[in-house]
Formats: sequence, structure tokens, C-alpha cells
Amino acid sequence: MKNDQPLVCARDFPLALALLTRLPVHVSGFDRTAQAAWAFPLVGLVIGGVAGFTGLMANSLGLPSPINALISLFVLVFLTGAMHEDGIADSADGLWGGWDAARRLEIMKDSHIGSYGVLALLFSFAARWAALWLLFDLGQGFGFAAILSGAVASRAMMPALMAALPNARASGLSHRTGRPSATTAAVGLCIAFLVSVLLLGWVGLWAVICSGLAAIAIAFLASKKIGGQTGDILGAAQQLSEIAVLFSLLMLH
Repeated sequence: MKNDQPLVCARDFPLALALLTRLPVHVSGFDRTAQAAWAFPLVGLVIGGVAGFTGLMANSLGLPSPINALISLFVLVFLTGAMHEDGIADSADGLWGGWDAARRLEIMKDSHIGSYGVLALLFSFAARWAALWLLFDLGQGFGFAAILSGAVASRAMMPALMAALPNARASGLSHRTGRPSATTAAVGLCIAFLVSVLLLGWVGLWAVICSGLAAIAIAFLASKKIGGQTGDILGAAQQLSEIAVLFSLLMLH
């Protein structure tokens, strides 16, 4: 059947905001959730922009880099309602806590957090805090650009995984959102490359590539362990991809 829906629509951005943040956004319908996935990196641009600007304001008040980094990280978590952090915790519990795909998916759906989940959360928070601390030490402007690049690139990897992998379960946020086309995912990746290169030059290009490698790693693991992706896997991919951007910028600077 021919799909008459346009590749890009003005409603896509507010819909993506409603899906990925806790911001009070009015949307006129949820019929384009899969098609709106191209705008996920733009959501990252908003989230990263607010977090980075907050860090710059903290610096203008004379606060040291570790505090600026902590404040920026708090804003990143607050604006999304910690949904991606929840994803990496659930993914860690499920992927390493079950003997087969069905049991792993059951564990991931459980609201209780286990040892692997706690360790994953600690790793994600500590890794990003340490990286942002060092990036702000290299220059407040560089730290701001790094936050933006990480937020944008990591959210571009989400539609890429959604397009590449089938849903591992017939329920959940990822299943309700739908499976975007490869073209939709490609638009998101192009946005990530464009934003990162404009902000950081060719270093930004390599940062996005490193982000993609992290996403490929979690995609391979999810495919092997549960046969596809879930909303939790997408959250884990976002977290690991963001960490990959921040660490690569530290190494390449």
C-alpha cells in the first residue's frame, strides 16, 4: 500500500518533544510517532541547549567546573524525567539477569531495580559527570558544544536502532511508537552530523561516529539476547552513545 504521508511534517517536532521529554507540549495527534523520529536529534538540541546554557550561567556565578557539570547533568536528567536512565538500568538488569529472551524481557519490565541496574546507573552518571567536568575545564564554550553534540548524536541513534531492529515485544513505548523507515532514520543521522560538525568541526564528525559505534554495540547485544529492541534498549543506547561522544571529545581534543 502506498504511503502518502510526507517524510517531514511541522507536527513532528512537538510530537518528538512530547515523546522524549516531560515538557508540557500540545500535540494534535499521535498518528505520526514513527515518522516523527527524525526529529529526535532536534529534541536533543533543545535539551542539550538548556543544560549547556545552565552550565554557562553557573560558571558566570563563579562556580567551579565540577559543579557546572553536575548542574548541567541534572538538567539533562530532569527534562527527560530520567527515562533514558531508567532504560539503561532496566536493560542492564534484563540482559545480564536472565537465561533466555522471555525471562530477560520479563526482568526488564519489572519496576524493581537490581544490582546490575544500580551499577549501570552509577556508571552512566559518574562517566558523564567526570567527562563534562573535564570538558568544562578545557573551556566553557567547548563544554557547551560537547553537551549539545552528545544530546543530539545520542538521540539520532535511537531511530536508527528502531529502524534496524524489530520490536522484541508486542507492547511498550517503542512498540506503540512504531518502526520508522530507513530514510527517517537517515534524516536524523544527517542532523546529528551537521550539528556536531558546525559546533566542533571535524572532531564533531568523529564524535558522532564513536556514538554510532556505541549504538551498534548495544544493538548487537540486544539482538543476540532478546531478538530486537525495546524502549529500555533505546534508552540504554542513548546513554552509551552520549558517553561515547563525551569521551571521544576528550580524547580527540
